[in-house]
Amino acid sequence: MSHLPVIEVVAAVITRSDGSFLLARRPKGKPYAGYWEFPGGKVELGESRLHALNRELMEELGIHIELAYPWITRVFTYAHATVRLYFYKLVKWHGELRAYENQELFWQFTGEFGVAPMLPANVPVLQALNLPSVYIITNAAELGVQVSLTQIESSFQQGSRLVQVREQVMIKDELRVFAHKVVGLAHRHGAQVLVNNDVELSREIGMDGVHFSSVQLMGLSSRPNINLCGASCHNAEELFHAEQLGIDFVVLGPVLPTLSHPGAAPMGWRKFAALIHDFSLPVYALGGLRLEDLTTAWEHGGHGIAMMRGWA
Repeated sequence: MSHLPVIEVVAAVITRSDGSFLLARRPKGKPYAGYWEFPGGKVELGESRLHALNRELMEELGIHIELAYPWITRVFTYAHATVRLYFYKLVKWHGELRAYENQELFWQFTGEFGVAPMLPANVPVLQALNLPSVYIITNAAELGVQVSLTQIESSFQQGSRLVQVREQVMIKDELRVFAHKVVGLAHRHGAQVLVNNDVELSREIGMDGVHFSSVQLMGLSSRPNINLCGASCHNAEELFHAEQLGIDFVVLGPVLPTLSHPGAAPMGWRKFAALIHDFSLPVYALGGLRLEDLTTAWEHGGHGIAMMRGWA
C-alpha cells in the first residue's frame, strides 16, 4: 500500500497593531492558483523551522523576522501529498513588505471573510484566530454575585471577549439567573460566554458554548453539536482525546501554583511547552497566572492564558 509523502511547511500569521493579519493569494503557475493562504513554504532538508520561515518570508515578501511565537500545527491531506503545517505568529519584523512572487496580498480581520477561496488546510486556522488571547473564568462564589458582575462588565469594557461561567457551588436556579446576566453583558459587548459542563443550560439561555471538565471530556465519544466547545486538560492523554474529537480549544494546567487547586503540583512552563509541542488546537495556559504572563505563554506555544483571579 502506497503512502502519500509528508511535506513539512512553515506558515506565518503576520499581525499588525490594528489586529489584522496577512493573507496571500497563490499566483498563476502554482498548484491551487487563486487560493488564499498564510505566507510561508516548505522546510528544506536540515533546515530549522524558523530559518525556513525567515527564508520564505524574505523570498516572498522581503521581510526578516524579529519576533515570532510558535502556535499550532495542522496536518492536512491533499490529493498529491500530506502537508504538516507549522504555524507561527509573527508580531515583529523589519523590511518593506512587498509581493515579490506576483501574489496578491490582503489584510484580513478576525471574524470577517474578505477573500475566498481559502486553501482547505487553512480554514480551521481562521476559526482559531477568532479566539482572544485571554479567557476569563467567573468566581462569584468567592467575590459575591454583584461584585463579580461588576468586574465582568468592566473586563468587557476593557476588551475581554471570552468568559466561562464556572460556579460549581451555585444551585441550578441561582446559576441560571447569574449566567443569564453574564450572557446579557457579554453580548452587548460582542463577547462570547461558555458555561462549565452544562449543555442543556447553554442552549436554554442562548450561551455561545460549553467548557467541559477533563472528566467530562474523557467521557465524550464525539464532539457535541454546539457552537463553541472548550475543554480542560492536564496530561497528554486528555490533549490527544480533545484533538481527536475536534474540540475548538483547550485549557492546560495548572502551570503555576494556584489557590483553586492547592494540592496540585504545577507543571511549569517547560512541561507545558513539551505537552503542546506540535499540537493542533489553540491552548490556554491556566493556573496562578496574571496578565503579565501572557507573553510567556506565547513564547511556550500557548494561544493565551485563562484566569479566574488574575484578570480582575
